[in-house]
Amino acid sequence: MELESILQFIQNKNILVTGATGFLAKIFVEKILRVQPNVKKLYLLLRAADTKSATQRLHNEIIGKDLFRVLREKWGAGMNSIVSEKLTVVPGDISHEDLGLKDSNLREEMLSQIDVIVNLAATTNFDERYDVALGINTLGAKYVLNFAKQCVKLKVLVHVSTAYVCGEKDGLLLENPYHMGETLNGTSGLDIDSEIREVQEKLRELRAEGLTEQAITSALKDFGLKRANIYGWPNTYVFTKAMGEMLIGDLKENLPLVILRPTIITSTYKEPFPGWVEGIRTIDSLAVGYGKGKLTFFLCDINAIADVIPADMVVNAIIAAMAAHANQPGEVIYQVGSSMRNPVKYSNFQDYGFRFFTKKPWINKDGTPVKVSKIAIMGSMTTFHRYMTIRYLLLLKGLEVVNTAFCQYFKGTYVDLNRKIKFVMRLVELYRPYLFFKGVFDDMNTMKLQMAVRENTTEADMFYFDPSCINWDDYFMNIHLPGVVKYVFK
Repeated sequence: MELESILQFIQNKNILVTGATGFLAKIFVEKILRVQPNVKKLYLLLRAADTKSATQRLHNEIIGKDLFRVLREKWGAGMNSIVSEKLTVVPGDISHEDLGLKDSNLREEMLSQIDVIVNLAATTNFDERYDVALGINTLGAKYVLNFAKQCVKLKVLVHVSTAYVCGEKDGLLLENPYHMGETLNGTSGLDIDSEIREVQEKLRELRAEGLTEQAITSALKDFGLKRANIYGWPNTYVFTKAMGEMLIGDLKENLPLVILRPTIITSTYKEPFPGWVEGIRTIDSLAVGYGKGKLTFFLCDINAIADVIPADMVVNAIIAAMAAHANQPGEVIYQVGSSMRNPVKYSNFQDYGFRFFTKKPWINKDGTPVKVSKIAIMGSMTTFHRYMTIRYLLLLKGLEVVNTAFCQYFKGTYVDLNRKIKFVMRLVELYRPYLFFKGVFDDMNTMKLQMAVRENTTEADMFYFDPSCINWDDYFMNIHLPGVVKYVFK
């Protein structure tokens, strides 16, 4: 692998970033502007009706974030002029052909100028409507590829997927592509065009029945889960991401294509400062639920590996891969995680949470600190179902009997409790594959990329993404958990 200066590669380049208001995209944009202000232009594709609303989103959801404070301090009064010179907002939608671009002049400019495309647009909701997930994660990947093929100066397309396209496979999980029609359970008949027709027909049926939009959404969530399960995937998110990989792998032709698969992404390790995080991520919501005293038990295999990777390391891997594979036709896959080189287990999380919230307890609105005890672990689904039966389902059954006897007097209480139980059971089923995950992600390609950065450039300290250097105790206790408390649950 030949790799010269990464900074030199970025200089004077025009880069299109899709999903620009997302967590990783913001960190990517900030990094590029901070380390290489001589980048030519960053085109930021985001959902908006027009340029005015897109510009508002740029300032409110990207530049205005605390993430950009280092740049604001560095550039001072010149920040606005640099932003207007280097960033171009692109109102659009990747779930449409031509990325939903309405401005023909802007489209022609992009097709003639863009050197690199980084596709970070995705819906990461495990329980998404099937039509929405297909539109963004599957067809969106195809539409980005089609757009890339029209860019006359394009040097590389980087598509960010997820390591969990592997579903519930165990053992060593290789950096291998998924081919068209491939399934996880060996079931034949997976055809992406058929999936699109199926969901369109389902939507027509539901609308013909006169259902509310809420009922249609619920039905399409169930439909997506059913379609994913047929072919061996545990949820709609990873199923549609896998199909997105299949499409671009099949249609790439001679385009230089990088597919990057991160594992569970956590707060920044070092840059632009440690601990920046945004949005409610699963392990973070559990941590704060525990810190607030609302979560007294946790369901998982205590000895299972929780494959986490800081967001700035993922972004550095993206940038390094961009430079390494420019003008190199073909497809390469990078799995970016920690399970191979520096594994952390759920037992570590149990310890970190207890120590952190004991040392720095959550303060309630009335000013009293929440005292936590070490969280109880349920090590199997059988234990969890037994707990739910004793604690809630028997109560629900009793309430049903009482409700009948008292002429539906307790109907509101019964319906509310039933709804909450169903919600919890659905969440547990959606996240179960990851709480009992037994796979380890091979990262041989990623290691080769790290070696190329170290051996061929002087920029290894700037574009770091080796997880073996992380002291997890220090990271969770002094960086990640304080960041989650500060930025996610203020």
